[in-house]
Amino acid sequence: MTDIHIDCSINGQKRSFDAPRSALLLDVLREHGYTGAKRGCDTGACGFCTVQVDGEPVTSCVTPLAAVDGTTVETIEGLGSQDDLHPIQAAFVEHSALQCGFCIPGMIMRSKALLETNPEPTEAEVREALADNLCRCTGYKKIVEAVLDAGERMRSSPAVTDGGSEVAGERGAGGPCGRGRSCRHSPGERE
Repeated sequence: MTDIHIDCSINGQKRSFDAPRSALLLDVLREHGYTGAKRGCDTGACGFCTVQVDGEPVTSCVTPLAAVDGTTVETIEGLGSQDDLHPIQAAFVEHSALQCGFCIPGMIMRSKALLETNPEPTEAEVREALADNLCRCTGYKKIVEAVLDAGERMRSSPAVTDGGSEVAGERGAGGPCGRGRSCRHSPGERE
């Protein structure tokens, strides 16, 4: 089969790939170290492999690599780091909105897309947005609560919506409680 060449941006870095014409985005991402997107169903039905392409959530297990030529791809690896979580990641942790963690990268990427287009969703809108992402461990309650909280965090600190790093002039040293820059606690407040 003839190879194709594509150029795209992944998590802010220009990348080029040569791959078989039949290659799927998920396979190429995982082969090149972007392992946050998980393989679940191979039919686009579970959402485990969700990434953003030009700001839209897509199931990478059914997205042909050729479709991302010239686009901007964002994976879970492009959000905050372990030491400096993105507000959505921080909300998921603080709300214990994960158990096995297998679905979480897709849930977070779909949640990010929702909050970028609808920064103040209702519970029903969150549930609808996440309807294509399956979780086999939870009842979704904590996940929905985490997304609603993340929206609040992102609205109160709009400069943090594209990653977890500090922006000059914002709270430093991990915020007042030391739990990360997206902390919603006031100085001296404890849970």
